[in-house]
Amino acid sequence: MYKSLNGLIDRVKENFKDDVKIGEMFEKCFLNTINTTVKRMDDNTTYVLTGDIPAMWLRDSVCQIRPYLVLANEDKEIADMIEGLVERQFRYILVDPYANAFNEISNGKGHQTDLTDMKPDVWERKYEIDSLCFPIQLSYLLYKNTGRTTQFNNTFKDAVNKIIDLWKVEQNHEDNSPYTFERLDCRQLDTLARSGKGPVHKETGMTWCGFRPSDDACTYSYLVPSNMFAVVVLDYISEIAIEILEDKELAKKAKLLRDEINEGIQKFAVYNHARVGKMYAYEVDGLGNYNLMDDANLPSLLAIPYLGYADTTDEKYVNTRNFILSTENSEFHIGKYASGVGSPHTPEGYIWHISLAMQGLTTNDLSKKRELLEIMKNTDAGTYLMHEGFNPNDPSKFTRDWFSWANMMFCELVLDYCGIKVKK
Repeated sequence: MYKSLNGLIDRVKENFKDDVKIGEMFEKCFLNTINTTVKRMDDNTTYVLTGDIPAMWLRDSVCQIRPYLVLANEDKEIADMIEGLVERQFRYILVDPYANAFNEISNGKGHQTDLTDMKPDVWERKYEIDSLCFPIQLSYLLYKNTGRTTQFNNTFKDAVNKIIDLWKVEQNHEDNSPYTFERLDCRQLDTLARSGKGPVHKETGMTWCGFRPSDDACTYSYLVPSNMFAVVVLDYISEIAIEILEDKELAKKAKLLRDEINEGIQKFAVYNHARVGKMYAYEVDGLGNYNLMDDANLPSLLAIPYLGYADTTDEKYVNTRNFILSTENSEFHIGKYASGVGSPHTPEGYIWHISLAMQGLTTNDLSKKRELLEIMKNTDAGTYLMHEGFNPNDPSKFTRDWFSWANMMFCELVLDYCGIKVKK
């Protein structure tokens, strides 16, 4: 379907003559996503299935498509497919900016019994900051990798204004927000406390978040890596507003909020750890409570340079990374076949392929990247595909045998190792 795919696959395989399996895994993962999850619609938009769940997540769909950006400049069909996804994502946001996952059509499928303002287009309505960040990021990366600007249309403008307005409302969630969420007869991480309002907190300048990118409820209401991601995409909006849209008001609005959120991060989310020094907490509440951990899902603290908030040499990031990749992080696990970051979303002790890929994408050490590719190759359970979480002592035990996001994170690390990178 897309002419450029085979050329890139051949190029990768040439780079891995010494390891045929990595080349074959790249081919299978790279084609699996575009052949099984990407659907071009009659209206020229693109629907991207997450894999084994019949819905499209705003976050996952961007991560699933991101590695194809390296081909978008030479392959118009790829670029059109990506622009179609951006358009559909922003249309969904205009339907409900608090939702994280959507149906292909307005069919009322999904978690319709949740106690929140559900619509038939919405599969799930767990509010996550990153669900609004990722579509902005993708629209910007499409521009940076191709020069294309047609995605910055009225849908984009309406959606980013709606996003900024929502983030401003959620700076004072307690008094201003219309959003509540409760799920009955479920595990604790699938619902919010206090009749759906979430944990007690105070204003910090950051914007409130109900759920992590794992779709698990936040322990404290200011999810730091997601607020960092908001800072980055607000910078993108300012740049687009000035250079392309010539909209000074939008640029000013985005910058003001960006500065308020960033000030909140630096004032409330930095923790002075006895061993590593000043580092970032994963979550805070503005009341003096810090959740010192990291989760495998993106955005994460490990992913700070990948998101574009700080570079790999930033002192607070180096200290945070030192903490994350140690057993002081409750989600860092060590096993016979791997050590890495997992998530409370999967069984205790499981490691995620996504986090192994992110560890590789946030180091400049080529030998470390290769080492992590070897670990991922040897923990595929013989499937030549990646999974969600796996048992590091027995990789044949894993969750989700069809998880496109993890497949494409493996592909992105392979491309990165070969020196083929998405332009930022």
